[in-house]
Amino acid sequence: MQVTIVHVTVKPDYIDDFIEASRLNHELSVAEPGNRRFDVLQSADNPTQFVLYEAYENIAEAAKHKETDHYKKWRETVADWMAQNRTGVPYNGLFPA
Repeated sequence: MQVTIVHVTVKPDYIDDFIEASRLNHELSVAEPGNRRFDVLQSADNPTQFVLYEAYENIAEAAKHKETDHYKKWRETVADWMAQNRTGVPYNGLFPA
C-alpha cells in the first residue's frame, strides 16, 4: 500500500473554503478504483492546520490520482489559500496489508 501524508496550513480567511474544496476532492478520490482511504483531518488545536491521509493500493494508483480532473481542480483552487507550500511525505503502508 502507498500512503502519502500531506501537511497543509491554510490562511485563516480561507478555512471554510478549503474544507469545502477538500470535501469535494475527498468524495471523488474515495471513488477511485485504487483508493483505500482518503481522510481530511483538521487540527483540534490550530484550525488552520490540516492533514490529508491518502492511501492507495500501490505507487501506480497513487500516481493516477494526481492525473485526475478532481485532484487538478482541488490543487488549483486551494493554491492561493495556503499560508505556505503543502508538504507530502510518502510512506509504505505495512498494516493493514
